[in-house]
Amino acid sequence: MGLFVLTVTAAAAQAPPPYAARRARLLEQVKTGTVILFGETDAFPGKRFRQDNDFYYLTGSDEGNAVLVMTAAPRRCVMFLPRQGERERMIDGDNLLWNPRGAELLGMDTIYALSYLDEYLARILKGSGSPVFMRLSPGDPLDGGRWETGIFDARRNRCAYNDRPTLDAHRVKRFRDHFPFCAVKDVSPMLDRMRMIKDDHEIEILRRNGRISAEAIIAAMQATRPGAMEYELEAAAMGHILKNGADGPAYAPIVGSGPNSCVWHYNLSRRKMAKGDVILMDFGADLDHYAMDITRTWPVTGTFTPRQREMYTTVLAIQKASIEAYRPGVTLEDVKRHVAKRMREWQIPDRGLEGVIHHYVGLSTHDVGEYGIPLEAGMVFTAEPGLYDKKTGIGIRIEDTVLITKDGCEVLSRFVPKEIDEIEKLMAR
Repeated sequence: MGLFVLTVTAAAAQAPPPYAARRARLLEQVKTGTVILFGETDAFPGKRFRQDNDFYYLTGSDEGNAVLVMTAAPRRCVMFLPRQGERERMIDGDNLLWNPRGAELLGMDTIYALSYLDEYLARILKGSGSPVFMRLSPGDPLDGGRWETGIFDARRNRCAYNDRPTLDAHRVKRFRDHFPFCAVKDVSPMLDRMRMIKDDHEIEILRRNGRISAEAIIAAMQATRPGAMEYELEAAAMGHILKNGADGPAYAPIVGSGPNSCVWHYNLSRRKMAKGDVILMDFGADLDHYAMDITRTWPVTGTFTPRQREMYTTVLAIQKASIEAYRPGVTLEDVKRHVAKRMREWQIPDRGLEGVIHHYVGLSTHDVGEYGIPLEAGMVFTAEPGLYDKKTGIGIRIEDTVLITKDGCEVLSRFVPKEIDEIEKLMAR
């Protein structure tokens, strides 16, 4: 904690960090209001601290238990950090409240102690009734999306003893109790629209992550053999991303052999692989706060059986035809029509599959974004068709993360093979 991430590449080091520009864009939309955003409070046991996605998007800061307050008129950005005791400093290191240049490093007007937050809000709001923008929608963790957070909360609350308000809901209630004269609005739709279109800084990180994550899956392919455990492949991939600077996986790795290849989110990695199995591996790194999402399927023996080859050919054709259609202005229905046309031309049965535009990728694996709209340059999302035959234990999924460009698209995860002959050649080494 306490580190301010400025850049990831030498090229990016020459450009100013994008966080101040993002804050300015948000305040232009807010016009006369105030924005209050809360950072992540602490690390989960056994895991590194990872900042809240919305907070990181606007600050680039990994400071724990931080609060950001921005006013549009007059334009002012202030961060609040907890004042640490000596033991906290010894265990966690100093936060930027101790650094005389802390505000400068973060591009803030000033940094105050967290204990001053309520008084500061009372001073700037002064009963004016100007709208205050907070997060009323669910937050999005690294491995999920806002809508999924709501679903998982509802599942947790099936048991009355688990039912409790979310932290965001508690914060909003407390604010309303203390400042009842303020109208509270949801900042999430504005942030979602901004985050949906990646800027140059984000694209460079995602490009690097695409290569690193693809190389990790190649390492797993090369570790495949009958009798090996699924976790051996996971370890090969994990070692590669950690060696190349990732914080870890963007989600629980999926390494499913045989019948496990038909379970979409199988993540136990406990089965011994056997001849005749396919391996379905869904894996991506968390690099500089940005996720990658790739799936490849390959035979344990290195050679596809006729049945595996038949299913794989269909899935690959659907995916390639989908990506072929991606460009600004295209809708999902346009993609489906293009895929149907291509499958007829190639004389490959579609087996019920259609063209795909799946989920957005960014700060979260299932990133924020609006669905059902025409594609725009800067969008990043997955294409991941799949076929699953539980009777034979053959699950085939092929997934790439794709960036929409001004005149087409760029497959960020293209560095890992997906053609049958390329996979078999790699496995034969």
